[in-house]
Amino acid sequence: MDQAPTPAPIVEIAPAAAVDTVTHGWRAKCLQRLIRMQLPVPRSFAIPAATVRAIAGGRLPGADELRRLIDASSGLVGVRPSAMNPEWGGPGTVLNVGMNAACHDRLTATLGAEAADALYRGFVQSYAIHVARLDPDMFSDPAASLAEVLDAYQDETDEEFPQDPALQLAEVLRSMARAWDGPTARLLRQAKGAPADAALGLVVQDMALALGPGVTGSGTIQFIDSVTGTPRITGRFRGQTQGRAIGRDAESIFLTRDPRGPSLEEAAPGVFADLVRFGVAARERLREEMQIEFVVTDGRLSIIDAVRVQRSSRAAVRIAVALAHDGIIPPDEALMRVQPRALSDLLHHQVDPRAPRDLITRGMAASPGAATGRVVFTAAAAQAAAARGESVVLVRRETLPEDIRGMHASAGVLTERGGMSSHAAVIARGLGLPCIVGASGLQIDTRARLMRAGGRIFREGEDITIDGTSGEVLAGAAEMLEPALDDSFAQLLDWADEARDMGVRANADTPEDARTARMFGAQGIGLCRTEHMFFDDTRLPAMREMIFADRPEDRRVALERLLPMQRDDFTTLFRIMDGYPVTIRLFDPPLHEFLPHDREGMRELAESLDLPLSDVVRRVEALTEYNPMLGMRGVRLGITMPEIYEMQARAIFEAAVRAGAEGQGVVPEIMIPLVSARREVELVRHRIEGVAAAVRAETRSAFDYRLGVMVETPRAALRAGDIAEHCSFLSFGTNDLTQMTYGLSRDDAARFIGSYVAQGVYAEDPFHILDMEGVGELMLIGAERARAQNPGITVSLCGEHGGNPESIAFCQQAGLDYVSCSPFRVPVARLAAAQQALIQNRAESALAGGSGKPTPLA
Repeated sequence: MDQAPTPAPIVEIAPAAAVDTVTHGWRAKCLQRLIRMQLPVPRSFAIPAATVRAIAGGRLPGADELRRLIDASSGLVGVRPSAMNPEWGGPGTVLNVGMNAACHDRLTATLGAEAADALYRGFVQSYAIHVARLDPDMFSDPAASLAEVLDAYQDETDEEFPQDPALQLAEVLRSMARAWDGPTARLLRQAKGAPADAALGLVVQDMALALGPGVTGSGTIQFIDSVTGTPRITGRFRGQTQGRAIGRDAESIFLTRDPRGPSLEEAAPGVFADLVRFGVAARERLREEMQIEFVVTDGRLSIIDAVRVQRSSRAAVRIAVALAHDGIIPPDEALMRVQPRALSDLLHHQVDPRAPRDLITRGMAASPGAATGRVVFTAAAAQAAAARGESVVLVRRETLPEDIRGMHASAGVLTERGGMSSHAAVIARGLGLPCIVGASGLQIDTRARLMRAGGRIFREGEDITIDGTSGEVLAGAAEMLEPALDDSFAQLLDWADEARDMGVRANADTPEDARTARMFGAQGIGLCRTEHMFFDDTRLPAMREMIFADRPEDRRVALERLLPMQRDDFTTLFRIMDGYPVTIRLFDPPLHEFLPHDREGMRELAESLDLPLSDVVRRVEALTEYNPMLGMRGVRLGITMPEIYEMQARAIFEAAVRAGAEGQGVVPEIMIPLVSARREVELVRHRIEGVAAAVRAETRSAFDYRLGVMVETPRAALRAGDIAEHCSFLSFGTNDLTQMTYGLSRDDAARFIGSYVAQGVYAEDPFHILDMEGVGELMLIGAERARAQNPGITVSLCGEHGGNPESIAFCQQAGLDYVSCSPFRVPVARLAAAQQALIQNRAESALAGGSGKPTPLA
């Protein structure tokens, strides 16, 4: 049988009092810091978590102790939650505890009947709703008189409103303690990362009256803009307002001088100057930007509380860098204060959080940023609109490889189906396009050229806005914030590069991708997917001609047309990367992806190839596979149709010679996809070596290159030792490795993966966050066996997980040399790698006996 928790002493918060965050919560500790700064904080008591647990179990403090807490000069106190972490929330604050008939009489004599009535009425209403748990509708009328509210309480409870202040306080404490343990409260705080057994402390504080003569009221003040992070005094001050109690002369005035109306700065310049001085002191002593809650009583200032300013992603970066620049925190701590995912918000337009939103539906936030554009339903329509200079949002049931050109032409992508690893999501993240997939309630009628969502109809050409950060689809054109690639952003990433010891490259398939990668600080290209180069209108005919060729010599004729195009592609990439490594993956996808899927497309193909339609239909059917992702693709194509890889190798080497002649130090890295056996590597390597020798002889040039494999099958991971004998690097392609390890289709898993996560089958979507137990173990096995056979081998990750902070942490711990991700996720990866390096360094320092550097937060 569990023992009831033992209450701990209730502590008056004083400079030397034994108050700590774990025992008493963040609010109690913050108040103690404010008191140590000699700020005018009303008398406050910290009720430790152990006592709160005892109160929830029915063990209340004694009457004498309760009266000690409530023996305020005003006779009133407020009770506030004080969890260990402010992000965990807590039950609502209850103000003016101790208000009764006797106190009402005293306040009537000093403040007047109206103010006293307002205080009493507001407290009774709050107590009835939050403590007695009575019907809120019965106690929410602001026009009700004090007598009416007291009568309603008695009618509902068959008892008069409690007059004993100690009894009131006891019931308030019991209610708040039990509310913390309610199922809804537990779920909400666990969603914010709180442990299941998270404890709650409480703070009891004397009330500073905000009703009365002179300049009197309550307000909040902060010194930075919560959206932009720029220095700016914001907040509010409402005269004659205390909790739910509002006096006759209540009004909201500006804090600083403003031509639109009166301000606190003008009405009480001394109070305003003190607030500014306190704000500067709090920033320096608490090492944070704080929002200060205050009360003014006839010109006398009281500081009630201070909390960390709520902030947007762009504000978080600016604040952290400013604190470090001012010497308040070290750069390492500034790095730890910014969530890596927050950087994604700075790279794109964002919907202004202050602007109204006309929400029509929601989906999965697959790629961050926001975009407004006209609705189009086909890739061709998107391309046509882009040619006219129009911004469009491509709306599809789901995207296919042939939609890539339309995605390039669009400002954003919205799909009815799909998940975080669907084609639309993966390509959009690579392009830096805002994207929402799996939009609930979205119905697309391509024939009628309209979509239905949220009971509304939107026709082609109408404007919508998609918010790929929140997953919200909005009607019309929403107000936007510009990207924030400012000095603070650059400085934070410079510090990250100094701290991290794992490389970060980018997945880049086009010159635009490569330029973006360089702009965001990528240290090379870790994955160039050459198949994406063949979907261009000028190349697709030659690609299809090669596919329809029956003999190797006929295929070579078609490939000769593609060779100069590929050579130009690679030359451009080498020039842009200017000496940084470029890893080029040889042709990977099934050939059927380059063929039309409908009758009209097949007819057009028959005309272009001068073949009977029946021949085209038969070839398309012959190339169709039951499971193309496990069929004729990757290295299997390179072995059965070696002329494809030979053409690509020649294009790479000729491009390297050309770029080398221009002064770039090029050492291309050639990656073989979908390997599962050592012999596959031997065969491809032999042919590539032959091409290299031929190009060296023809050009009379010397060049080096590195050959590696993409580990995408479980067998390749298990046999990595054998494979490592014949290559210079291994790169884990975790998209396919996850797919094959789980036996899941990443395109179809979205239909049920949410249910699996909700029921605890999987902790996370394994296509979104790397499965460290299964896929991660294969990676560890592969890396260990490869390095045992070839100690100098480079080991990396180049799947979508390369831009995921949790997955990057695993890669750092596993000792990988670098990760590669889409260009727009490179800043995220740089910061995540730096944070993990700092965490590991601190852990190693602690093990070695060092104390490490604390990172106290207010």
